[in-house]
Amino acid sequence: MARVADHPVRVHAAGRTDAGVHASGQVLHFDTMATRDARAWVLGVNSALPVGVAVTWARRVTPDFHARFRARERQYCYLLLNRRARSALWHGKTGFECRPLDVPEMHRAARHLLGCHDFTSFRGSGCQARSPEREVRRVSVERHGDLVVLDIAADGFLLHMVRNIMGSLLRIGRHEAPPDWLGEVLVERDRRKAGMTAEPQGLYLTGVEYPELYGLPAGNPFPFVLSESLLVDTGPWHDAAPVQSDSCRGPGQGALT
Repeated sequence: MARVADHPVRVHAAGRTDAGVHASGQVLHFDTMATRDARAWVLGVNSALPVGVAVTWARRVTPDFHARFRARERQYCYLLLNRRARSALWHGKTGFECRPLDVPEMHRAARHLLGCHDFTSFRGSGCQARSPEREVRRVSVERHGDLVVLDIAADGFLLHMVRNIMGSLLRIGRHEAPPDWLGEVLVERDRRKAGMTAEPQGLYLTGVEYPELYGLPAGNPFPFVLSESLLVDTGPWHDAAPVQSDSCRGPGQGALT
């Protein structure tokens, strides 16, 4: 961005992700004295980025905007490949579980997370958040072919919170614990009572929501920007043909994703 702006730039992101975690809806902002149209910002910045990072849109925003502190909701998705054989094409893009999973039971369990709670039981040991209380506003667990998809939205998340929730849901999906066990773990406020931390590569930051006055695009739930051919139900123990699809948004100026 400094190269395109032709002056030093300080970037502020909506949030941090763990090593190995993906972001299809990360948002950042920066202040600039440069005058560029939206297309120039998107194409110019992308030309200087490594292949694993890309800007998909840009918008000019008012001076009071802040990518982190003006966010009112964040959305994450965890993708889990659930079949007997691992996938070479999906390597590094999903978690993996070779044993059958009872997804309806996982969804039922996840409903215990809705509302405002103390999420200490799902908080990573290095978390620096001042409070463990968060409000989960939407959560679901669904199967799409060989993919088990956890979608969750909240006013904020603790360190490793979604991965620890997914690790606990896996216990329920394997019938190692009943759905109500997740609610009991939540009340215990003890990280030792919950399940393992799920692999980082299955987790995606899919969107950050801001007040409408800023006019920023909404995030896309990651599974639904994939090719429909990938999501056709082939049965959990058969190979699907993995494909990849990109989502392209219109350009803008000021805030980037």
